[in-house]
Amino acid sequence: MKIVVCIKQVPDTKGGVKFNPDGTLDRGAMLTIMNPDDKAGLEAALRLKDQYDAEVTVVTMGLPKAEEVLREAMAMGADKGVLVTDRVLGGADTWATSTTLAGAIRNLDYDLIITGRQAIDGDTAQVGPQISEHLNIPVISYAQDIKIEGDSVIVERQYEDRYHVVKAKMPCLITALSELNEPRYMTPGGIFDAYKQEITVWGRADLKDVDDANLGLKGSPTKIAKASDKVRKGAGEKVTLDPDESVSYIVDKLKVKHVI
Repeated sequence: MKIVVCIKQVPDTKGGVKFNPDGTLDRGAMLTIMNPDDKAGLEAALRLKDQYDAEVTVVTMGLPKAEEVLREAMAMGADKGVLVTDRVLGGADTWATSTTLAGAIRNLDYDLIITGRQAIDGDTAQVGPQISEHLNIPVISYAQDIKIEGDSVIVERQYEDRYHVVKAKMPCLITALSELNEPRYMTPGGIFDAYKQEITVWGRADLKDVDDANLGLKGSPTKIAKASDKVRKGAGEKVTLDPDESVSYIVDKLKVKHVI
């Protein structure tokens, strides 16, 4: 079995975010981590590797420094890493990103593709399903459990207060929730081995069946009207009341807000 896992290097939001003049994130100026949902997807792939002797290839699109997140994935147990990087791919929205990743994945053999549900720097949950559309394969989103049965995958798909059990023949794509599992840590030996291996680096010329009109900032139909760091909340209203008055005050406020 061959599994491709799409991972993303995202800003560590605890350290704040920075923006370019055009409203896109200044990724080169921020501390970064592996996207949590993607890490859960990687762990799912590694468990399938442990069980079925699968080959796991991780793919990321980003700046050259995104090699770091591939090394982390390989130190956890992934077999190969592919970095897709090129100036013409910068500033991509979900459409241009999914087009790029699909163009890269067409170079690979795969039975299963796993992505995170969404990235913490965008929260769109669009890229995984869009990749499946580009590749014309089934998609099962919001996976909270994954099993293999013959040439099919069986997924518990989270749905509000319950879950669906969905079965699809491979090849297919799954988007993983961070709640899917507890990702393993890198091992000292894994880190050593990861830095001995070569990362495959692809640019625009290596993408299959893609149109320049759908790549990078120019190929992104999403237009950013305004971008800002998180807005700090004010101190709020402060009152000093006795217990009986406090109860009436709180109840009145809840009624005004239509909470009760």
